[in-house]
Amino acid sequence: HYFEDKHALVRAVIAHQTKMALDIQAQFPLDSIAALEAWRDAIVALQSDRNCKGGCVIGSLASELADSDPEARADLSAGMAQWEQAIHEGLTVMQQRGELRPEADPAQLALFVLAALQGGLLLTQVHSDATPVKVALDAAIAHLASFTTQGRVTQGE
Repeated sequence: HYFEDKHALVRAVIAHQTKMALDIQAQFPLDSIAALEAWRDAIVALQSDRNCKGGCVIGSLASELADSDPEARADLSAGMAQWEQAIHEGLTVMQQRGELRPEADPAQLALFVLAALQGGLLLTQVHSDATPVKVALDAAIAHLASFTTQGRVTQGE
């Protein structure tokens, strides 16, 4: 009754889920290794609180719609790009402050972090255990830390 057709409803759901994910992400600027670790801890806690059900709100929609609905895939791609950009912005701040070495590529690192998150969330859902998302984000943070001027590696604790 509120939407022109099913496609309009699907696009509205994608927009809503993207906004939810980005609103949560905005609580964590990811502009330091400590902020990344706090973000990881919050994601692991959220997954544990949810009994590892549901996965990522955008990723779940993507697995359902990306192959069958080109408009939905474009909306999902745009949503993921916004999320990647939010991570990229935090890493760029780190680089501007001199905490990431000049040769570090914040765009590639942001994509890596988001890919680790998505894979970790999927495996967390499949295994019904938050360990995969923690391990994936620990590895992403350790990789990112290898580009810091201090070379600090996260302990994942």
